[in-house]
Amino acid sequence: MKKSILIPLLLAAVVMAAMLLRPGNQEHQAQPVSGLPWQIETLPDGNSQVFGLTLSRSTLDDARKYFGPDMEVAVIAQRGETGTLEAYYSRVTTGVLTGKMILVGELGKETVERMREHAVKSKITENNARKFTLSQEDLALAYNVPVASITFIPTANLDEETALARFGRPGERIRASEQVEHLLYPEKGLALTLDSKGKELLQYVAPRHFARLREPLLSQQTTH
Repeated sequence: MKKSILIPLLLAAVVMAAMLLRPGNQEHQAQPVSGLPWQIETLPDGNSQVFGLTLSRSTLDDARKYFGPDMEVAVIAQRGETGTLEAYYSRVTTGVLTGKMILVGELGKETVERMREHAVKSKITENNARKFTLSQEDLALAYNVPVASITFIPTANLDEETALARFGRPGERIRASEQVEHLLYPEKGLALTLDSKGKELLQYVAPRHFARLREPLLSQQTTH
């Protein structure tokens, strides 16, 4: 009996998410929806607000209070690199949309190295990076670190037509391959990756730090 009730509710949630991703529907909502990926507020100091957080100012603890306690915090490092402090959510709700989210802490190299040295354990991830589990002392410190960047991977597919309707015309396009293209919005601090055969990716930084986001993407650019 419970299954017969839950299935229609789940289907209704998926339909609602698809409607919001399609242009022209948000204006018709009875109640305004906040926290959507395209609701970016730029600030006079060069920072920006998105998902209820102010980049380079709000902390990981602020994000935990906003999105819930199911935050997985660790240092993630590729081979030969120091790594970064990251907080991961396997599922968050932004407005009425769902997806995965990764928040990177604004932390100096020396502090990251110290956290690695004090880690209680480490293991290799599916992406061949090494994940360092923080000590309780370093975990408490990590929660007070400002959020430098946010990556959101929506569950619903985001095509080019919808992206342009919601975010506007990009300031720059970077073609990485036949199936992957990056749409860059420097004034918003956003890089939107469209993948015709995979999942879309939205990366946010404070607009004043946009070069940090753009430069790695330029290295992926195809020459033809």
